[in-house]
Amino acid sequence: MTLDLSIFDTSGGKQKLAAQLFDAINKIGFFYITNFGLSQDEVDEQFAIGKDFFELPIDEKLKYRADLENGGYNGYKPMGIRQLKPGIFDNTEIYNVPKFTSAYERQHPTVIKDQWAAIEKFGRHIHEEVVGRLLVLIAIILELPEDYFLKHHRYEEKSDCHLRYMNYHSRPADVNAQLDGVWVKGHADFGSLTLLFRQPVAALQVRTPSEEWKYVKPYPGSITVNIADSLSFLTNGFLKSSIHRVVAPPPDQAHLDRLGVLYFVRPEDALELRPVDSPVMKRLGYTKAGEGEGMTAGEWVKARVKTNVAKGSQTMQTEQEIMRGVKTKYYD
Repeated sequence: MTLDLSIFDTSGGKQKLAAQLFDAINKIGFFYITNFGLSQDEVDEQFAIGKDFFELPIDEKLKYRADLENGGYNGYKPMGIRQLKPGIFDNTEIYNVPKFTSAYERQHPTVIKDQWAAIEKFGRHIHEEVVGRLLVLIAIILELPEDYFLKHHRYEEKSDCHLRYMNYHSRPADVNAQLDGVWVKGHADFGSLTLLFRQPVAALQVRTPSEEWKYVKPYPGSITVNIADSLSFLTNGFLKSSIHRVVAPPPDQAHLDRLGVLYFVRPEDALELRPVDSPVMKRLGYTKAGEGEGMTAGEWVKARVKTNVAKGSQTMQTEQEIMRGVKTKYYD
């Protein structure tokens, strides 16, 4: 399902888009958006920035390593942090750029600082002009005031929203075979929404309600959006966290590294993940005590990050406790 955001500000446009979005976020937690106010040149520029960073020597990149062991995600994550199977570790490099506020000031490499104005313009546009519209649509679906979720995702407030450059390195065929072709097991993301800009290398799959894996097609000029844990907690599962995984690319692309540009949306750290008081949720029976009650969005994110880098994490387990008895599941 694809939303054309160009109609958002037209007469009845928000209501039309909300109606289109209803089934997607309740059944699979996954959809596409187009006409989001950025040119292809602006998107391509961000891919080029990511490529320049990942081409730096490893010693230079490690100067900006994120404080992963303490739940910090901003900065560099090297390959080999997560164990996938005995003797086989993840093949993913990440560089996260936090929000452009004083609370998140930190050192960055020259290839990032030289493009600081373009990165900030890009990140702020995504948050304010794209994410903001999506949060309004979700509020309309839940029959809440249009600004309900906007008030809990303010740019200037403390939250772990960030722009990400991500690079999956190619693997030899024998290693892919040992992993059964699965680079990252099926999982849900931590926050409210994840936005993924189109990538030409086929590797991302989404789990359907019938428990099948389907490739996410790279439609030109689109962003792939998925619902994540925090919105699922806030709606007692009415909004479905998208379960997705990364697999080895098909043979004609197996030799390619997979470069990505993403934006992760997370609620303000202080928000308790208690179910909202929605007329729609009441009518449909989503009224049980929520899993997220008693924990904040900031606590949940930090716990997920720390669990991900703990010794032995991301082995072939199917379930992992995060905090206060709340678990996350992994899918083959």
